[in-house]
Parts: sequence; structure tokens; C-alpha cells
Amino acid sequence: MITLEDLKQNDAISTYIKRADESLSALGFTEHSFAHVTRTAEHAGYILQTLEYPERDVELAKMAGYLHDIGNLVNRSNHSLSGAMMAFRLLDKLGFPPGETATITTAIGNHDEGTGVPVSHVCAAVILADKSDVRRSRVRNTEVSTFDIHDRVNYSVKKSELKINESHTLVKLKLTVDTKYGSVMDYFEIFLNRMIMCRKAAERLGLEFKLIINEQQLI
Repeated sequence: MITLEDLKQNDAISTYIKRADESLSALGFTEHSFAHVTRTAEHAGYILQTLEYPERDVELAKMAGYLHDIGNLVNRSNHSLSGAMMAFRLLDKLGFPPGETATITTAIGNHDEGTGVPVSHVCAAVILADKSDVRRSRVRNTEVSTFDIHDRVNYSVKKSELKINESHTLVKLKLTVDTKYGSVMDYFEIFLNRMIMCRKAAERLGLEFKLIINEQQLI
């Protein structure tokens, strides 16, 4: 069976991820390259593994997380949908069984907060993993004085941690924020819809979502 490591060695997939990030860089977006998709893959796998889903489901979540942003190669607008279609073609060509192709494609097509819905456990894991990746190292702009709100918010996050509690009832996104660069209100201004989506994704997995910033629970 094909695994995430196989996808990482695929030249076409690597090219699409790289070129998609180049397009976003030209548009002024934060990093969406290998660091982001690898982190998303790892966290999606962590979520399902912790909740004791079958190992193949864990691997499918990792692969969906790795591929989830390739649609930015086409256009930022509706990138989840174009990415799902690109993934469908890639996975079909690689010989994935139809059921696994469907699982990954559905997760990619539903990961964006504009149109997505956590319709499956794999999809829910990818949503939580993707939306929780807020960190200073995603900011490309090196001139603090020219930061926009997205730069400020990401740069302000010194540490982010996504954890499921031992009783498997809560998933917590814990952020350490340097308010010199961005306020908690800034965070909510641009990420409120993402946090609502995280709450719905957590519910799909039988969990309650908690957002904690500087040791204060906000959601």
C-alpha cells in the first residue's frame, strides 16, 4: 500500500506543492510549502492515531494533509476544490483503491473554511491540523514595519501546540502570543471562522474544542 513517504518521493507532487507556494508567495500569503503541509500531515495523523482509528485511516489522513493545498497551484480562490480534483487524478494514476481516493479527495475538498464541512473523521482531522498551524516561521516578510494583519498574527505566535487530553474528550489549541506584534483581538479578526470550523471538526470526532491563548481559555 502506498504511504505518505511514497508521496513525498513523487516528483510531480513535490513540484505542485512548490509551485503552489510560489504562487501564494507572489500574492503575499504566508508559507504554504513543505513545512506547512508536512506539519498538517503529522498533526492529522496524530489526531486519528491518538483516537485509536485504524492505522490505514491514520495514513490516509496524513496523505490528505500533505496534499491539501496543491490547489493553490491553480488559484487561491476555490483551491480546496481544484486541489481535490488534482489529487483525484494523481491518486487514480498511482493506483489507489477507489475508496481511499474518495476519502482523501473528500478531505481535501472540505478543508477550507469558506465551503468545507467535516463530513468524515479523516476530513475533521485535516481541518484541525491545517487550521492550528499558526506560527512565526510562516511569515515571509522580514520587515516588521510593513506587516499586514496576517503577518502580525502569525509572527506574534511564539509557540503553538495541538493536544488531545488523556480521556479523549478535549482537543486543545494552546498558543503563546507575544502581544507586542499582534493582539488576541487581531487573532479573532482573521481566524474566527477557522476556529468555528475547528469546533465543528472536533465535534465530528466526539471531542470538545478549546482555544487557549497565553494560558487563558477563550473558546
